[in-house]
Parts: sequence; structure tokens; C-alpha cells
Amino acid sequence: MTQRTSSAAWVRGIADMFAAEGLPAVELCAEAGIDLQALQQQPQTQTRVDVDRVSRLWEAAATRYGQPGLGLARDLASRYGNVDLVGYALASGPNLLIGFEHLQRQMALISDATTFEMKRDPRGQGYWLALSHIGATRPIPRQRIEFAVLTLFTLCCWLTRRDLVPLAMDLTTPPPHEDSRYRAAFGLLPRFEQPANRFLLSEADLRAPIPTHNPSLWALHERLVETELGQLGQTLASARVRTEIARVLHLGEPRREDIATRLHLTDRTLQRRLQAESVSYQQLLDDTRCELARQHLSDERRSLAEIADLLGFADQSNLFRACKRWFGMPPGQYRAQLLQAESEAAPTS
Repeated sequence: MTQRTSSAAWVRGIADMFAAEGLPAVELCAEAGIDLQALQQQPQTQTRVDVDRVSRLWEAAATRYGQPGLGLARDLASRYGNVDLVGYALASGPNLLIGFEHLQRQMALISDATTFEMKRDPRGQGYWLALSHIGATRPIPRQRIEFAVLTLFTLCCWLTRRDLVPLAMDLTTPPPHEDSRYRAAFGLLPRFEQPANRFLLSEADLRAPIPTHNPSLWALHERLVETELGQLGQTLASARVRTEIARVLHLGEPRREDIATRLHLTDRTLQRRLQAESVSYQQLLDDTRCELARQHLSDERRSLAEIADLLGFADQSNLFRACKRWFGMPPGQYRAQLLQAESEAAPTS
């Protein structure tokens, strides 16, 4: 199982945001198994944090916060949503549309457990900007999801120096009991319990010039990002293929040639690169499905039929056979085992 991680800079920003909300950041990090002092002292390129620990951090903070809306303060998301080098690259680019084409691959520097996708709205109203979380072994707290979406939105406002308003916004999280913080954060009330976490911006907003655009700095930052991606292992074709598979699997089982097209490669070139890494496309597809199955089965809200669809299986029987091969037991039994393990690992008050 691939260990998915978030950057030290991102996690430090979350901890600082908790402190700004009056929460004991050091205690919360310790409860989640995160050494905050180490994150503050060591170079961020050498320090990554397991995403399950990031989820535990959010869970602990939400419990201590004791009220809804943690992570939905717009000014705090703008200040503490630390995307670091990727942000510098975006700030020196010409506009959001071009910068976000690069972000689809560069997101791994912030978190290789998060994918970003920009897709044109079929009605021609603009582009959807979507975030997905992958590779965790526990349900993703709603606060972690909503803070990430808000950070992306406030980043758009900061880069363009404009007070943007989305044309629409979807969240996978359930409707809140009170929605005023959502309206204040995003400028509109999102639609809840949707298939994706995304918001729609007009093409004019995405093509608006970024005031800090500097071609020389942009080229420099892009080189630095590519260097760090290489150190992270994201230059490997297999890593890029797994990310793309995870991004589109819910639409049905993707063919190798479709993934090659998404990576701007010919099918033959992709096949040759995978062969050089001694891995097959089918193995990457199976590994990615296994990784996502573990994540989805840990979420009690998802039915087995829904999970089968999310994994791109034609029917639920394929999920049963795959789980017996991956985990040695059917999905319902494996889910019960995961939930029991999680219950036993939960801290007692």
C-alpha cells in the first residue's frame, strides 16, 4: 500500500490556523502523532506527514473546537493555507487558467493524497476546479475537505487580487445545521452531498492577468517545482498513471490509451515507460483500486454498490471478488474489521 503524505508546510499552516482559533496546536498534533517541533525545524522538502495523521489532527481539533465551521474562516484560510513553492509558481504565472494546468501535476508537492482537476463546464459557463482526496485508510473529516476547497478558492482571489465569486460550488459533505459560515466563506451557499468537491469560475476570471506575473521567475519556480517533484518520485510514469487512474476511476474502468492521452503521451510511449519501470498498466490499475477500496470501505456512509461504482467496476460482484483477492475476505467483513480496528485505536477520554 502506497503511503500518501502531505507537505510539512501544509501541515504547519493547519496547526498555525488552529492556534489562531485559540486551539492548543502542539497538544493536538501530539494527539495525532505529529511532531510539530520537528516540522518547524526541519527543511520541508525532507519532511512529509502521513495523511491519516492529518485526518486525526482535524478530528482532534474539531472535537476540541466544539462547534461547527472549523476551517471556514476565510481570512484564516487565506493566511494559513500554505501551498509554499507551488504558490510562488502560480503567483509568477500569467493567469489562473495556465497556472492551474500545471497545478494538476504539481498538487503532489502539497499532498500526493489530493488530486486537482480543472475541467471546462459543458454549458460553457467557465471551468470547474475540483479537489479529490485519495489514499487514506480512514474517512476524511469534513473540516479537512472544506478547508482545502476554501484554501483553493482564496488562493484564486489572492493571485488575481480580485474579490471573486464562484458561479456554483459543490461539496461531498452533508448539509450543515447552520449555513452562515459557508455563505461568508464562499460568497454563496454550496450544494451539499454532491459527487465532487468543486467550484465553478468564469473563464474571464481564470484568464484575468495575475498582477505579479514575471516570466523569468515563473520559469525559475517551474524548474524548482520539477526538481522537488523528482525528489518526491512524481516524475515516475507509474506515479503519474496511478494519480490519473484515481482521478477518473469513478467514471468507469479507464483504458491505458485514455490515461496516456490525459498525460499527453502516446499509448506506445506510456507502455515503453512503464516497461522501463518494470510495472504493467493492469498492476497499477489494480493497486490503485485496492488503495481506494480500503479508503472507501472505512467510510460507513458509502454502500457497497456505491463503492463498486467509485472503483469503476461493472457490477458489485467484481468488488466482492477483488476484495477476496486483496484482503482475503468479502468487502462487508473487511469493512467490519477496519471499523473495529479504528474503534480500538480511538483515544479514550
